[in-house]
Amino acid sequence: QLQLVESGGGLAQPGESLTLSCTASGTLGDYAIVWFRQGPGKEREQISCITSGGDSLFANSVKGRFAVSRNNAKSTVYLQMSSLRPEDTAVYYCKSADFVSRLGGKLTCSVDEEAAVWGRGTQVTVSS
Repeated sequence: QLQLVESGGGLAQPGESLTLSCTASGTLGDYAIVWFRQGPGKEREQISCITSGGDSLFANSVKGRFAVSRNNAKSTVYLQMSSLRPEDTAVYYCKSADFVSRLGGKLTCSVDEEAAVWGRGTQVTVSS
């Protein structure tokens, strides 16, 4: 897997915005990048993916509020989060996808979560 480092987390009030960064140690190349999050007492959740061609997907929990983009020249993927809610409080992680598929036009990005080495991620706390 590509070596990636997350940054940009912090404290936000409900309704505010934050942008997270996911920076590669080398080049992003053709890797699709997947964003996960794990809230307190919750299971890890895949929330977004962006392919090398810019196709993206979002979990229902963040659709319409989060956007994802990539700057290959900077080897960085961004997760733009708006209209933040307390339930968005979580540690956010990014990983390179192990497998990308499009079945029936539906994009799927897969990460072997058991095999992946999970770093510290970046903490996002949404609270008034």
